[in-house]
Amino acid sequence: MKIIVVAGAREFLFEIGLQDSVLDIKRRIQQLVGVPVAAQILAVSGWELIDGLDMEDYPIVIDGTRIELTVEPMMPLFSSYCRKIQIIVKFSARQINIDVDRTDTVRSLKEKIHLFDGTPIKRMSLFFSGVELDEDFRNLSEYGIHEFSEIVVFLKTMSRARDDPPSRKLSVAVQTSSCLLNSARIPVEMKDSGTVNEMRQLLLSRKTLPQDDYLFIHKQRIMRDNCSLRWHGVDNGDILYVFKGTVSRSGY
Repeated sequence: MKIIVVAGAREFLFEIGLQDSVLDIKRRIQQLVGVPVAAQILAVSGWELIDGLDMEDYPIVIDGTRIELTVEPMMPLFSSYCRKIQIIVKFSARQINIDVDRTDTVRSLKEKIHLFDGTPIKRMSLFFSGVELDEDFRNLSEYGIHEFSEIVVFLKTMSRARDDPPSRKLSVAVQTSSCLLNSARIPVEMKDSGTVNEMRQLLLSRKTLPQDDYLFIHKQRIMRDNCSLRWHGVDNGDILYVFKGTVSRSGY
């Protein structure tokens, strides 16, 4: 498929595939216009595209999509780059490399792993050099994590009674776009065991949303209809974004 990268008044046409990563596209932009990969921010309708994800992770990117390119100022970029490190995240049968900031917290690392791999945040136990990273608010540097450190991910495989804890009520906000209810923010209360589809039906049955097809986004990731809010790592106070459309490559 073809995409259009928009940089100010200039536009560039690229032919890409579903398996192309965001990082691949940034490298091609660097080759074409000379903008360093680390200085590029790519976004669609205000949503930043994350380096480690592929185009197939973004159903909103279809043939003809316009992707905005923003170039970060070089001085802040250099300062940020000095804090960036690459770590190795190991699972039982595979491993992935992730770029993190030295000041990232354990919680933010879990969120990045969730974005890359889909692993539920609440099932993760992270270990570095045999020590569990059990305090979500602590910075990675406080645990001595450095360039190419190996982080081991264990999934909590407890008894089903413990693996599926009692559901609890969540209070979240559903944020609409400017072309849908004029950027309204809708408060929603439901159990964390409820699915995304159940949340959609709740909003439709109350006529909070007009009858249409919708997709929901949490922390820049498309939410799956048949998975629960708990599975997605949704917590109290989180904001879920709703857009008209379906998870389809044929368009909206």
